[in-house]
Amino acid sequence: MTDTRQSVLAALADGPVTGPDLADDLGVSRAAVWKHVEALRDAGFGVESTGDGYELASIPEYGGDAVQFGLDADFEIEYHDTVASTNDRGRELATDGAEDVVVLADRQVGGRGRRDRAWESPSGGVWMSVVLRPDVPPARTPLLTLAMAVAVTDAAREHGVDASIKWPNDCLVENSKLAGILTEMEGESGRVSWVVVGVGVNANVAPDELYEGATSIRAEAGDVDRRVFVQRVLERFDELRENLDSVLPAWRERADTLGRRVRVHLPDGELVGEAVDVTETGALVVESDGERHTVHAGDCEHLRPV
Repeated sequence: MTDTRQSVLAALADGPVTGPDLADDLGVSRAAVWKHVEALRDAGFGVESTGDGYELASIPEYGGDAVQFGLDADFEIEYHDTVASTNDRGRELATDGAEDVVVLADRQVGGRGRRDRAWESPSGGVWMSVVLRPDVPPARTPLLTLAMAVAVTDAAREHGVDASIKWPNDCLVENSKLAGILTEMEGESGRVSWVVVGVGVNANVAPDELYEGATSIRAEAGDVDRRVFVQRVLERFDELRENLDSVLPAWRERADTLGRRVRVHLPDGELVGEAVDVTETGALVVESDGERHTVHAGDCEHLRPV
């Protein structure tokens, strides 16, 4: 959405306002105002013409312009009804030089999780990828993944879902998966070119559309306003990325993995012990047989206490 159109929309929300007054306030022609109003109507905004001027009567349930309206974070939204993968599209945009763009889709047909595992992405979920160019050392980029986990968990809790974080990249409700995060990056030694943080949330997904071991916001607490949910996630994420030192304490506070007995499946075996911490690089610290092991990657399984 262009800056002028956002200004028109903001004025309509405070309306009613006449076309001539809008033209004068924005420094555009009356014809331009009419075109912007018609474009907003085409995008699903209910703009009514009253005796006192134009007035915003309703906002679309979902979509790029709907999420952009009222978003208190400096992101541009690129929306798709259907896309193969928001992360794939995010990488394309990143390669072309994009920054602070959110690829948002109602449905994915080629979504991926860690290790290229398939991720079910039906209509009704929240599937998005955030394209970033962070001015941080490569060693600190894992904090962006942790920040997204915090943001999703907080937005879910705001809707009444008792969500928590499972290392390395999942949000859970008890033992059922609510959301997953996949981060990709490109850079050189000592420098990050771009980062794409992808997140998939089973928002308004019916229980019969979920795979085994998963849950959704709908199943836990009823349907969520996806427009508001996405805004809350992006606003919280934006707050955290501006203060990366706050990410680890927030992650630890919401983590379900820490303090648990875990089994971490590694390429050369498995490690069983108590998860005691996570490092700034996103590695899990596991205490086993009196020794502490730092695990940078692996599948983590929560175990019952001995």
